[in-house]
Amino acid sequence: MIATNGMPLARCIGAGRVYGSGPSATVALMPTDCEIRAGARIALVGPSGSGKSTLLHLLGGLDDPSVGTVEWPAIGGRPDLRPGPVGMIFQGPSLLPPLTVLENVALPLVLGGASDQEARRTAHESLQVLDLDELADKLPEEISGGQAQRVAVARALAGEPELLLADEPTGQLDRASAETVVRVLLVAAGHTDAALVVATHDAVVAEQLSERWEIHDGQLKADAGAWSR
Repeated sequence: MIATNGMPLARCIGAGRVYGSGPSATVALMPTDCEIRAGARIALVGPSGSGKSTLLHLLGGLDDPSVGTVEWPAIGGRPDLRPGPVGMIFQGPSLLPPLTVLENVALPLVLGGASDQEARRTAHESLQVLDLDELADKLPEEISGGQAQRVAVARALAGEPELLLADEPTGQLDRASAETVVRVLLVAAGHTDAALVVATHDAVVAEQLSERWEIHDGQLKADAGAWSR
């Protein structure tokens, strides 16, 4: 774990994103100010196309803002984000079909410079934390959608992230599988004491997190308070 010294893990300072130019330009995210601190449990809610994915991609360093800046004060610069401090989980299938479950979890670590032996050891440990080690030698086509999402969580967890960003991780799952994945995300975040941000339009998913940010038409209303229980 890195020492945050009270600094935010990530923050947007007037960060916005526009795709295209001229009359065809699309404003995906209005200039936004927000920050995420250690231990946060945030539900980022809003309808499809509201800007949730855009904001997560900016916070995760996967995209550049058109205006403003994104910073990671407690982590460092963008080259320091992965593998390690920032873990990303996506909605759609994200496992590589030719690789086994274990190889999928180990791959980001190898790409980050770990030896094959060390990466496989860490991947096994991550799968064990989520009770998935029995799937280690299976291919993605041999496991269910819910299991694949849990493996994606294990892959993100393997880097011992300080910040875990999940983009509609239950959008393609049935209710039982969705609830399992959310529980797994909360366990995973607790395992490393990571901050967790889950983008969702599902109120049942969102109410399991203690803080809610609302986004509509690219405009964020952060710090909207806890869900009523």
